Amino acid sequence: MLITHDTRCALDTVVDLVNTVPEDESAPDGLPDVAALQEFVGTHEISDVGLLTDLDLSAVRGIRGRFAAVFAAPDARTAAGLINDLVAAAGTTPRLTDHDGYDWHIHYFAPGASVADHLTADCGMALAFFVVAGEQERLRRCEAPDCRRAFVDLSRNRSRRYCDSRTCGNRLHVAAYRARRKEAAG
Repeated sequence: MLITHDTRCALDTVVDLVNTVPEDESAPDGLPDVAALQEFVGTHEISDVGLLTDLDLSAVRGIRGRFAAVFAAPDARTAAGLINDLVAAAGTTPRLTDHDGYDWHIHYFAPGASVADHLTADCGMALAFFVVAGEQERLRRCEAPDCRRAFVDLSRNRSRRYCDSRTCGNRLHVAAYRARRKEAAG
């Protein structure tokens, strides 16, 4: 599957956005305030964003839960419906642009759009490409029992199971090894 630079950036952004949702009521919010949203925007080099406010923070928090539902969708039809609703609400306006030293690429948000509409349009279209390509199952949640972080499985054989093989994957492999050793000794 060919993934353009912009699509990859949008995928990284939507994964990081979904992963700011608190896992439960005791967990901290990954976007606690406008300053955190501004940092998120800067880290992901989201262009054409003006001064952010509490209204922007509220709107972005609203869409991240809707994006999380796409990663939890049981099939492509459900994912497509969720993505269609998101993209339609953002007022998608595809246009070619070549800003900030990047070659020609497509922006899906309207000029002057809010940061929430910007994220919804670009990230929604990136996810839509996966559904169109028949690759919706690559939009996953970590299989570690104590982790439900979102990730996009870009492995060649669609075999990735954990958000990070060095943390969640390694921890589970070590636990399984210790359990086998204990059983063999026991």
